[in-house]
Amino acid sequence: MTQHLGAIALVVRSYDEAKAWYRDVLGFQVVQDVDMGGGRRWLTVAPPGARETTLLLAQAAGPQQAESIGNQTGGRVFLFLHTDDFWRDYRLYRSRGVRFCEEPREEAYGTVAVFEDLHGNRWDLLQPRPASP
Repeated sequence: MTQHLGAIALVVRSYDEAKAWYRDVLGFQVVQDVDMGGGRRWLTVAPPGARETTLLLAQAAGPQQAESIGNQTGGRVFLFLHTDDFWRDYRLYRSRGVRFCEEPREEAYGTVAVFEDLHGNRWDLLQPRPASP
């Protein structure tokens, strides 16, 4: 059996605001943007080179969903963005106004720093260390 995560839903304030931020600030590609009718869209984005998993930008529908914007995991890091060049992406994101919550650090698993997306969800920017044989 083969499985993979196809998409991860992220509740956002506005489709267009989120689409612009992920595309223009993080450099993600818009994979799909389909009008579903009734003000709903199927809007997925992915980092360059992503093979299978996308981020589904889901505009909040009602007050209960709106309350979770920016805090979908109770303040813990929510998503882990792997990169092949930590310092390149760290400098680029900082130059585009991304707010990092800490200084970069070296861990046993790689080089990492926590940043916040446009709504305050916490992400790890991570360059994993090569696996040991």
